[in-house]
Amino acid sequence: MSSFIDKLHETFIVDDRWKYLANGLKTTLIITVFAVMIGMVLGFLIAIIRSTHDKTGKLKFLNLIAKLYLTVIRGTPVMVQLLIIYYVIFASVAIDKTIVGILAFGLNSAAYVAEIFRSGIMSIDNGQFEAGASLGLNYRKTMMYIIMPQAFKNVLPALANECIVLLKETSVAGYIALNDLTKGGDIIRSLTYEAFLPLIAVALIYLIIVMILSSLVSALERRLAKSDRG
Repeated sequence: MSSFIDKLHETFIVDDRWKYLANGLKTTLIITVFAVMIGMVLGFLIAIIRSTHDKTGKLKFLNLIAKLYLTVIRGTPVMVQLLIIYYVIFASVAIDKTIVGILAFGLNSAAYVAEIFRSGIMSIDNGQFEAGASLGLNYRKTMMYIIMPQAFKNVLPALANECIVLLKETSVAGYIALNDLTKGGDIIRSLTYEAFLPLIAVALIYLIIVMILSSLVSALERRLAKSDRG
């Protein structure tokens, strides 16, 4: 027992090595929060373009661009996208690695958020559009006041789960030497030559965060199900 405590002390306390995890967690959360914002906004816009084309046949050119974007982003690994953005797109630009991470994960998440939103919009019965027309609403107002509130409620749990997935995906940010949570654990490992404790600590931190977020999603789903019954 004492030897295990000694290992804990050597791994995390000596030279304040725990700060690598603390600072890494901070970076991971910053990337996740801002990437979620980008993903939600861009994904929503893409979903509107795609669903408008599906419903009305309009926005053909924008729909083509959106489909190309979705095909490329969903068809390639997020790690490759991260490397391309950092080593190719911003190769000659001095840019903060955290911003690169936010852009890479945000753009990746947007592709999946777009399909979640689009599936929610397309799941609404066409009778709702007819009801909007009967009330004198045009397509834009029908989408805004009738369709989107229902669609957003339907896809809210899926969007929350996408946030959880995004949080875990950020663990590859270390490939561009970004000091995120996973990289922090790896730095401690390289200093102590001890892999078990720092990597287990990283895994536990991710697990705790995901469990908290998952419980919030479950509570949200129960509340939505209760409101539907009411």
